[in-house]
Amino acid sequence: MTTSPKKSNKKVTAGLFVTCLIDAMRPSAGMAALRLLEAAGCEVIVPENQTCCGQPAWNSGDIKAARVAATPFLDAFDACDYVVVPSGSCAGMLAHHLVDLFEGSGDLHARRQAAAIAGKTYELTSFLVDVMGMKTPPGKTTARIAYHDSCSSLREMKVISQPRALLNAAGADVVDLDKADTCCGFGGTFSVKYGDISGTMADDKATDIEAKDPDMLVAGDMGCLMNIAGRLLRRGSAIEVRHVAEVLDGAMEASPIGGLRDSASQNPGN
Repeated sequence: MTTSPKKSNKKVTAGLFVTCLIDAMRPSAGMAALRLLEAAGCEVIVPENQTCCGQPAWNSGDIKAARVAATPFLDAFDACDYVVVPSGSCAGMLAHHLVDLFEGSGDLHARRQAAAIAGKTYELTSFLVDVMGMKTPPGKTTARIAYHDSCSSLREMKVISQPRALLNAAGADVVDLDKADTCCGFGGTFSVKYGDISGTMADDKATDIEAKDPDMLVAGDMGCLMNIAGRLLRRGSAIEVRHVAEVLDGAMEASPIGGLRDSASQNPGN
């Protein structure tokens, strides 16, 4: 485990792993994460040569392809004090599976790098609260918010209280779902391989959310957010869906995920 920055005057360097989905689908969440890290007092590094962490291939059992995808990642984040991820799923891959991915590769240097990254990787809200000691985020809101715990964030990264504490400190009325620990049906390639099962699980999640009548559904994983937003949209729900980083940063300019103005606001030059 890395040393707490509270014991040192040195400004810590936080390497922001943007993740593939945020980079491609919701860059506003990545920018919000960057500003939150700066507000917490970090020197933020966003390596231009960062790549996929290899999770999709790893989950599909293709170890060779996962290593090819993840190898550039090792050098990209080697010099950072911490690796911070606005996604419990990708954080879980780095913290719990990266070492296994390179085990038996015959590359001792890569295995050492993988072990170092695993030991310094945090999900975003966990890092802000547990490492940097953030009590109050920059953003403010009075919205009634239902928070969805992604499976990896909850079970692998043990993130439960941190996002709720920050949302409450921002002024939100945070309500817990009755089935907060139940999967939304995304699960990466699971939603592709087993569409009917995934759709039923997403409907169950939407019913659980609608029963609480929130203004907004918030989570820390883009896969879950896109899956839930799509299902709520098909059901005609007016509940907004947003990444937790956007709410904590107060960056609400972009349309909600799945919103009609989403494409234009995310790509203003188009």
